[in-house]
Amino acid sequence: MELERIPVDITRCGKTYADGTRGLQPTDLHVEAGEVLALLGPSGCGKTTLLRLIAGLESPDEGSRIVFGGQDVTRRPVEQRGVGMVFQSYALFPQMTVAANIGYGLRIRGVPRDEERRSVGELVELTRLGGLENKRPSELSGGQRQRVALARAVAVRPRVLLLDEPLAALDAKLKESLRDELADLLRRLHITAIHVTHDQQEAMAIADRLAVMSAGRIVQVGRGEDLYRAPAHPFVAEFLGRVNRLARDADAMARGVVCLGGALLPCPDGWRTQEALLVRPEDIEVDARHADWGRAVVERRTFLGDRVQLHLRAEDQPVLTADVGRDTPYRPGDAVGIRIRPERLMSTQEIGA
Repeated sequence: MELERIPVDITRCGKTYADGTRGLQPTDLHVEAGEVLALLGPSGCGKTTLLRLIAGLESPDEGSRIVFGGQDVTRRPVEQRGVGMVFQSYALFPQMTVAANIGYGLRIRGVPRDEERRSVGELVELTRLGGLENKRPSELSGGQRQRVALARAVAVRPRVLLLDEPLAALDAKLKESLRDELADLLRRLHITAIHVTHDQQEAMAIADRLAVMSAGRIVQVGRGEDLYRAPAHPFVAEFLGRVNRLARDADAMARGVVCLGGALLPCPDGWRTQEALLVRPEDIEVDARHADWGRAVVERRTFLGDRVQLHLRAEDQPVLTADVGRDTPYRPGDAVGIRIRPERLMSTQEIGA
């Protein structure tokens, strides 16, 4: 099935409710044609509000502009925008078969039966639902229901596919398998898709790019790996994964260093006056054999299967968390050497602010 691939452009799009509450600050966003973009952030950050504005389920503030493939849809009702939607609950019709659920949107649009059957057949094959056409939702697994919901959403050939927390209601084990399935299916559909989630791993596994949101605005947009390794905003650093906060006193700031267990690390030039810097647990190296590294004592060891998490007490820092290899020998009470490469440090201030 060939689907239209269009870009989405959002300009100064905001939402103020009747009581004066700002649900979304004026926001700019560009989604490439055929791209899967995730709106990622905690509850209340504005991501669902933005999705509803794109869908036409909410009216934006004056001055907002939403464009699908060069066509201004800002004031068009939802039924005239050409969007397909997949919800958290999947919202399948329990009394209908898989085939009837997929073809429902075509049927209410008056599509001839032969064309409906052909489209449903193509989607059943594309979403790997062969042999299940006559089953009802209650007879399907979670992954199969997800595929039916996606097939139904794209059966009407939407210009943009919108997914609102489609995996949120699942348990952790099922979510992990279904996010890979969803990522694969979206790639095969080649459709422009916008996916709302609060789950960082889900967003990075499924989306081509992430738009990280906080307090009603987008703080950074980019590939998941780039945002994780080089966040331009402290919120992005702390929301995508885990971080340690390294304290700096007046003397350390004056000397342009970071103190770490008695050792001195050079501080990147642009951050010399910052009272704290950030570092990820996997970027703290631990090795007892290096006398010239900073010194720390292991307070706690937690085995996590693929890695070991150490809680480290250094004389000049709060307790630090380090993720090390699962075969590390260090136990509580052991004295160890610790090191952080300066290029692994991250700022606690917005870059460019």
